[in-house]
Amino acid sequence: MWSFFARDPVKDFAYEILPDSQETSGIWTLHRGKRKTNGEPVSVFLYEVAQGTEQQTQLAKAAFKRMKTLRHPNILAYVDGLETEKSLYLVTEQVTPLAVHLKAQAEKGGSGELEVSWGLHQIVKALSFLVNDCHLLHNNLGVSAVFVDRAGEWKLGALDHVAPEQGDPSGVSLPTPKAVYPDMERYDPPEMSNSSGEKWAGEVWRLGCLIWEVFNGPLPRTSSLRSLGKIPKALVPHYCELVGANPRARPNPASFLQNCRAPGGFLSNSFVESNLFLEEIQIKEPAEKQQFFQDLSDNLDSFPEDFCKHKVLPQLLTAFEFGNAGAVVLTPLFKVGKFLSAEEYQQKIIPVIVKMFSSTDRAMRIRLLQQMEQFIQYLNEAAVNSQIFPHVVHGFTDTNPAIREQTVKSMLLMAPKLNETNLNQELMRHFARLQARDEQGPIRCNTTVCLGKIASYLNAGTRQRVLISAFSRATKDPFPASRSAGVLGFAATHNFYSLTEIAARILPTLCAVTVDPDKSVRDQAFKAIKSFLSKLETVSEDPTKLADMEKDVASCAQPAGASSSWAGWAVTGMSTITSKLIRNAPGTEGGAAADGSEPANTPSPTSATDGAPAPGRVITIDLLDSYYIVGFTMGSFKKMKMVAAQSEILSFLCQTFVPCLSKAELSKKKREERRKELEAKRAERKAAKGPLKLGARKLD
Repeated sequence: MWSFFARDPVKDFAYEILPDSQETSGIWTLHRGKRKTNGEPVSVFLYEVAQGTEQQTQLAKAAFKRMKTLRHPNILAYVDGLETEKSLYLVTEQVTPLAVHLKAQAEKGGSGELEVSWGLHQIVKALSFLVNDCHLLHNNLGVSAVFVDRAGEWKLGALDHVAPEQGDPSGVSLPTPKAVYPDMERYDPPEMSNSSGEKWAGEVWRLGCLIWEVFNGPLPRTSSLRSLGKIPKALVPHYCELVGANPRARPNPASFLQNCRAPGGFLSNSFVESNLFLEEIQIKEPAEKQQFFQDLSDNLDSFPEDFCKHKVLPQLLTAFEFGNAGAVVLTPLFKVGKFLSAEEYQQKIIPVIVKMFSSTDRAMRIRLLQQMEQFIQYLNEAAVNSQIFPHVVHGFTDTNPAIREQTVKSMLLMAPKLNETNLNQELMRHFARLQARDEQGPIRCNTTVCLGKIASYLNAGTRQRVLISAFSRATKDPFPASRSAGVLGFAATHNFYSLTEIAARILPTLCAVTVDPDKSVRDQAFKAIKSFLSKLETVSEDPTKLADMEKDVASCAQPAGASSSWAGWAVTGMSTITSKLIRNAPGTEGGAAADGSEPANTPSPTSATDGAPAPGRVITIDLLDSYYIVGFTMGSFKKMKMVAAQSEILSFLCQTFVPCLSKAELSKKKREERRKELEAKRAERKAAKGPLKLGARKLD
């Protein structure tokens, strides 16, 4: 009966060992594991009593005790443990043996000196803690005693042989490493027999062996320490001190660390400095934090990926959440974000970004808008419409032109995620105000460009109500780039207009632009006119194509496809021209820039309608040729003003759908008519003569 209540403690253990995850680590076997409640990854060191000797069991129990009592950032962290009659379970933070880590890094191209320098810094610091603060000797320092966590941090473990400097007061002595593992004898210093020198002389000797193995691989024999191999030059003098024959000349671990941190030393670099700052960031002054985060962005490109994900990122998030770091954390935050998976990004960074948008800090807002492309794909539509867009729209009315411009540009990315109300009502209201009233020409231009790019996301009613009016208004703007944007806007959204709208509203507007003072605007107008006329002519020749031509007019909102040919000029138009042109004098807005050069980043005239469909024959209209004038005499035409004549006559031609013949066709038609006329006259003369009689002769 009592056996029913006797539960197996291993089954009640809060951690689970994962299968096929075994690594040998001294007398222990290292397994990957996880917490049963939340799946948190851990490492589990397992020792089976039945498979070990009495000495090994003594060492395992000693290590179990030491792990519980020794706490230091650079010593392997104890999480939990379980001791039974059959086995010992030692749960620590998730780690990998250094030898396995170095092998994996070698397959990727090798560990960089920055990563190794910080790793050695951590191990020396842990050794200094044991020797100088705890008065303990590790006695087993080597590659097998070092482990690496997810962030790439090196941790000192294998505390099986740790003992006090003066010996254990209880009189119990642990077996030496070589007594358990004979091959460990190659790590023993030469003076081991007489124990001369400082107590820690043997520790720093083994530190020298560790350095040799990190750069050159496993140490075959003690004499190999004389060959430097791949040890960096900056580290060679200090390494030689560690493995010197005189134990009294070997430096204390703290002194070794200080010497290597001197200017030009192996441990003096930006990576080590950044790590040391992050360890003490909580006690740093706000000005120091600001400067650190500004410099961090430039250094992140050379830092290891795991370090950025697991050490820098948490500090960045903490600095923003509790340290009021502000906008300076954004650039390094998004750089680190590139290393994350979509799930990790959604979990760690998106909540912070959503909170950032509610900030009143202008620097924060403009940084977010400038870098929206890096995180917009991770935002869901509900968050965009309810938590982000209501804050972003305040940028449309901001007094700072740079914020207004960035707000307009951000709509290119946000439009696909906006709901019906925000896109077709709220956003259109702000666009109309900017296009009509904003004092900055580049912002008016960018508003027009953005409207054309997001037209495919608008519903049919909004397109019919907004597009023609907005682009027509843009063609009358005093800023040349805005006028060009209006013309190109018509061309880019050509598939959203009915033929009646093209003939009655769009072409008359474009004709007025053909006499624009700016040649690039005129060129774009002529190209757009030809494109629209080709559509009218195609339907005129084959009315059955009308439905196909107008298939997108009443279509629902859809991803942009028809305006893909507009991408070239739109990108140019949406570039940061505000910063370059906003400083111009007001009098320069209608023409060149203040310095006399052409306006910067004016939309390119060469890519407007390159991709626009031309289903019919493109015709060239010359209004001065009398045969194109229907219902007008040449004399009356010359008395009319050029703009009025072109607009009214072309509008009339388009609305009546009169086919326009080329000169060759007209000449052919005239020749055909002349031939028929001659044949008719010849037949008429022949009929007038009457029939001739046989044998009849004409008398004089």
